[in-house]
Amino acid sequence: MGADIKSLRTRIKSVKSTLHLTKAMGLVASSKIRKAQIARQRSLEYAQSVASIIDVLTSSRECEKKSPYMKKGNGKDLVVIVAGDRGLAGGYNANIFRFAKELDCELVPIGKKACEKCAKEHNSSEGFSYDDTLELALSLCERFKSGEYSRVGVLSTRYISMISQEPRLEWILPLEKKSESSAGAIFEPDELTMLEHSVPTYVAGILYSCIRESFACEVVARRNAMDSASKNATTMIDELQLKYNRARQGTITQEITEIVAGSGE
Repeated sequence: MGADIKSLRTRIKSVKSTLHLTKAMGLVASSKIRKAQIARQRSLEYAQSVASIIDVLTSSRECEKKSPYMKKGNGKDLVVIVAGDRGLAGGYNANIFRFAKELDCELVPIGKKACEKCAKEHNSSEGFSYDDTLELALSLCERFKSGEYSRVGVLSTRYISMISQEPRLEWILPLEKKSESSAGAIFEPDELTMLEHSVPTYVAGILYSCIRESFACEVVARRNAMDSASKNATTMIDELQLKYNRARQGTITQEITEIVAGSGE
């Protein structure tokens, strides 16, 4: 009985230590949510602004005929994967990797966890700056123009709400002609030249928006996971404490019984 009490006391102490950890991680994630949401919204607005210009340029007949960015190549597809840098975020990374397994294409990872799966060098998605993204976009555009890749896309996590996020695959290249007309717009020197210079910025804007949105999803998922873990730890402590009290009460009752029995002899 004494061994059981000692074991229960040790387990309660261990779970309480875990509870302190999950609460701390939950608070850290909560403190990052607002900043991550602001960065997500700003990057989304920037990407939409650049995309509106690209939509006008791609409506040009000259761009449709001559631009290499509007022609599908003969190579493999390439997908940039944005995953979390750390674990303990529920199913955030698992959902991305499950989706990626179904893709038959070359993968470019952003985030430590994604790189562990792909066995490549990593870049932190949290610290991935716009300059880093533009450098990556320039490389992707050059390789697409050379015909090395048929399509270029990005696999990231879409933010739906504080309790819902889902994987999303978005194809960036080749560009598609939009219904928006370029009539009334004047481009110097011409639409084709403007499109050639604007595409890397457009690709960087889309990638950066996906990275910032994915990071916002990561901190939200981690906060939710830590809240759930804290609730489970609290429930476990209550159950262990009840078992401990019962075991302790049983030990005391046994000792009293032995004392009473001994006094009557």
